Amino acid sequence: MLYGRIDPVREGVTEITEQPGAALPERTDEGVSVAAAVEDATDVVAAAGRFRVYLGAAAGVGKTYAMLSEGHRRRGRGADVVIGFVECHGRRRTEQLIEGLEVVPRKLVDYRGSRLEEMDLDAVLRRKPKIALIDELAHTNVPGSGRHEKRWQDVMDILAAGIGVITTVNIQHLESIADEVEHMTGAMVRERVPDWVVRKADQIELVDSSPEQLRRRMLHGNIYPKERVPQALSHFFQTGNLIALRELALRFLADETEEELREHLRRHQAQAVWETCERIMVAVTGGPASGALVRRAARIAARVKGELDVVHVSGSDPQRSADRPVLDRVMELVADVGARWHELHDDDPAGAIARFAHEHQVTQIVIGSSRRSRWQQVLGGGSNVARILHEAGRYGIDVHVIARAEPAPDQRSTG
Repeated sequence: MLYGRIDPVREGVTEITEQPGAALPERTDEGVSVAAAVEDATDVVAAAGRFRVYLGAAAGVGKTYAMLSEGHRRRGRGADVVIGFVECHGRRRTEQLIEGLEVVPRKLVDYRGSRLEEMDLDAVLRRKPKIALIDELAHTNVPGSGRHEKRWQDVMDILAAGIGVITTVNIQHLESIADEVEHMTGAMVRERVPDWVVRKADQIELVDSSPEQLRRRMLHGNIYPKERVPQALSHFFQTGNLIALRELALRFLADETEEELREHLRRHQAQAVWETCERIMVAVTGGPASGALVRRAARIAARVKGELDVVHVSGSDPQRSADRPVLDRVMELVADVGARWHELHDDDPAGAIARFAHEHQVTQIVIGSSRRSRWQQVLGGGSNVARILHEAGRYGIDVHVIARAEPAPDQRSTG
């Protein structure tokens, strides 16, 4: 039996180890030989890994070490692997891993009186290996050193040429996160990479390290030269900053994983709802009780640590649509509680709500009770509440029906 783990002592290297004494069976339950099954699985995995990103919360977690280790593993399996560019920053154990791998010579560039080294994009393309190891995806190239301003642009060219790429990046360099990191740490993030570049990866692997361990490695001189350690520990590498950066990296990866899960379920298990985490949806009409309903749903989402989506279904008949100013006030409240607003156009509100919940892997729906009398429900074809309960039940989604008390005067103005 195989197990995967992240070994912090070896700078975040992912290792696959076989449990002692656990022998693989000769055949699977279906009668297929294990050797054949492993070969088939290997073909599938190999085809999926053309662009791999090692993501870290900060410098020193072991991204480059993990990338080079993966290069050695691929080379050991017969792949043509070269180093396009690796920056060791004087880390001895990382430098040792370069041995045994072919290195594409760097390009020397004269810039402002200094001779600098950059990755030689044209040399990598001419060499045309199966896999290129390219460090520091967000790096800004020296002006005049090549075709592009940014290394991620070089990587796109290499991928377009049919060459696989394994690369590294820190979470603060993602464009959508950089400004927040600047606000938290007070440090400028000058080198940035568009989020879509990282999301384009076939595999994103988090190389993780606790803040305490990272600070110890810094103190022992394993990340920066010793003369830079006091400044780093008292500024960017403060414990609070590292905790926040780690959470940002974990959340980014969790979002990517959740989207992969949704896509998998859409393709392969259309009727399934997997409760890997709670996802709450509240349906509002835009009436006077909508604000109270949103607040109640927000409290439910907060208790279960779940995300909240707010859905309003408007029909095709403009005369039946909710008052726009009222909806605008509800949307302001949605933003205030940190939820997401969705406006759907459908003449079948119950069906639209159930379909949205199913497509977005919602685990709990929150709705208000109906104000219509029993006679009105009979004449109108039944209660929307009853229909939502029925449709959600088909998908195994829980429904909370909240009693609609009359809103207080100060709540009427908030929708």
